[in-house]
Amino acid sequence: MTITRKLKYDNPRLSMGGVDIGMSSEVKILGLTIDRALTFNAHATNVCAKALSVYKQLSRAAKVSWGLHPEVIRSVYTAVVEPIIMYAASAWAPATAKLGVRKQLGVVQRGFAQKLCKAYRTVSLNASIVLAGILPLDLRIQEAKALYEAKRGVALPTLADREVERRVAFTHTPHPAKHIGLEFMCLVDQTEVNDHCTQAVRIFTDGSKIEGEVGASLSLWNNDVETRNRKLKLPSYCTVYQAELLAICRATEEILASPEDSFGIYSDSRSALQTVTNWSSTHHLAVTARKNLMESMAMGKGVSLFWVKAHAEVKENDRADALAKAAARTLKVKPHYDRCPVSFVKRMIRMETLDKWNRRFRDEPTASVTKFFFPNTECAYKTIRRVGTTSLTTQIFTGHGGFSEYLNRFKLKEDPSCVCEPGVPETPLHVLFECPLFAAERNDAEIILRTVIKKENIQELLSKKLLEGFMNFAIKIVKKVVKRNGSTNKAIDI
Repeated sequence: MTITRKLKYDNPRLSMGGVDIGMSSEVKILGLTIDRALTFNAHATNVCAKALSVYKQLSRAAKVSWGLHPEVIRSVYTAVVEPIIMYAASAWAPATAKLGVRKQLGVVQRGFAQKLCKAYRTVSLNASIVLAGILPLDLRIQEAKALYEAKRGVALPTLADREVERRVAFTHTPHPAKHIGLEFMCLVDQTEVNDHCTQAVRIFTDGSKIEGEVGASLSLWNNDVETRNRKLKLPSYCTVYQAELLAICRATEEILASPEDSFGIYSDSRSALQTVTNWSSTHHLAVTARKNLMESMAMGKGVSLFWVKAHAEVKENDRADALAKAAARTLKVKPHYDRCPVSFVKRMIRMETLDKWNRRFRDEPTASVTKFFFPNTECAYKTIRRVGTTSLTTQIFTGHGGFSEYLNRFKLKEDPSCVCEPGVPETPLHVLFECPLFAAERNDAEIILRTVIKKENIQELLSKKLLEGFMNFAIKIVKKVVKRNGSTNKAIDI
């Protein structure tokens, strides 16, 4: 296969043992199909076909009114379908910008999304993925690519000039033959701490995140007297885990610089201590801490590590905790450590993805009924999680169900009008907010909700305070409408 940017080129002539070797238009390497133009169209087609085969098997056991629970379908989608589609995403992510590839991904995702929200097969992709609470596949692929690049030091616009916390390469870690045994002892109260306070210098460390600010501290003790302390500042995007590791790392630096010969490092973060003592961990701060400990022990210094139970009235640990909180709240200095954790990178990438999805949701011409209830995707996600997904709720939020206007579109009913007045289409918005036949039920619901049920109040009705009462009213009305229209809607059951 020849890969070149030239518009005109001659294919090389190759032979082996007198046998000509032909040229191939595409090649499969480790599951990734690469074509000569690097379009990755063939790869997208292959993975979509593989995912659709999973959907065909699943569709036999999941219908609108019966079958697998939506959470089972979600598990299959998350654990099987997404990994199939997103394999080697960082390599072929640019292909998702093409309309043809997006359509193929949409075909796969639409089926699963309809199963998740128990929608009829006529519900659009735009509405079904919003109600199912899953991100568009092309955006998920772009997310995976952005995260892959960020972990390898590629600058992302969303991170500005922040440096991402990267793992230390194994080539820069000590050889396994040089590893020393590192363990920590667990202490649960003041008595146990006092029983093990035989070191010349005891260093209590802690990290804190409070009011959106992050700080860490070291408290150095000699017997029952605090001889010195140190406050450390981290940016607000850092985590408590980073603060705890930073404090332990700086404690090892204090040990290196001290003339004493015995030391104890006390921390109430078991995860941080496990990271430091685990030689396979390549976290930057943990590698630095282990290096300092090795140098200290090579100098003949004894170092012991201890885990102290938090909030157990251990005065030294409480002092370190107070210093860490003070550092977070009041310390106004340049951060002592400012590398972005991967969790922050993921959050920033996800925020950008949600913004793209929200714009796409608003701009698409489909899902008009869904957009009435949910003007943006974030609102939809929060509401659907509280309401839960059933066939009736999906009919309410999409208009695809046992309503005369919808059934008439598929020639399952002669007249799209509501029985209350000829010429007025029977839609979910009409029966919920306007139909006089349900005026009594509407009035009863208004008394309970203490607000008027009308279209202009829809966002108030879907608020956390009124949501349950409004949905009880809506489901009650839609049940009556579906029952009145008979079983003709079963003909379009998926």
